[in-house]
Amino acid sequence: MANKGPSYGMSREVQSKIEKKYDEELEERLVEWIIVQCGPDVGRPDRGRLGFQVWLKNGVILSKLVNSLYPDGSKPVKVPENPPSMVFKQMEQVAQFLKAAEDYGVIKTDMFQTVDLFEGKDMAAVQRTLMALGSLAVTKNDGHYRGDPNWFMKKAQEHKREFTESQLQEGKHVIGLQMGTNRGASQAGMTGYGRPRQIIS
Repeated sequence: MANKGPSYGMSREVQSKIEKKYDEELEERLVEWIIVQCGPDVGRPDRGRLGFQVWLKNGVILSKLVNSLYPDGSKPVKVPENPPSMVFKQMEQVAQFLKAAEDYGVIKTDMFQTVDLFEGKDMAAVQRTLMALGSLAVTKNDGHYRGDPNWFMKKAQEHKREFTESQLQEGKHVIGLQMGTNRGASQAGMTGYGRPRQIIS
């Protein structure tokens, strides 16, 4: 990874728009959740986008977070004893977290790319992924979520309805109002196609 210099012109505008999406209040809530979910040994980051990025960058805390949402014995990500120091190992750890989060149920459109976190390109996307993960954990309500359930919104859940055969048969005889009605319809006053209507005064 080559270090990039400052961006100018259009690139700078785009980057500043992305940076404005980052929510510092949301950062506090996510930090609190991660600490409650993983335990105090994960530490606490410096405030702000850069501190949050540096805290999560090597992928270890993210891996611990997703592992904490699974029962013992079925942890999806292997967490190394010592945090990886080599760049490709760190990126690999982040990629493992993303795969595990997707398997947990986070949809692709809510996922950040590894470079969004690693190079700090779009930390708002990282927040979006963590929010989606938290919302899923609260919605599943399987006993693995720790923390205040009000930190995340529950996802809408399927509400399946079962109908008996007789109810389904009755429904076939009902004409929905959006289909209109043919009551009182007649062809009075109609003329054949292409012929002018005779108006006699």
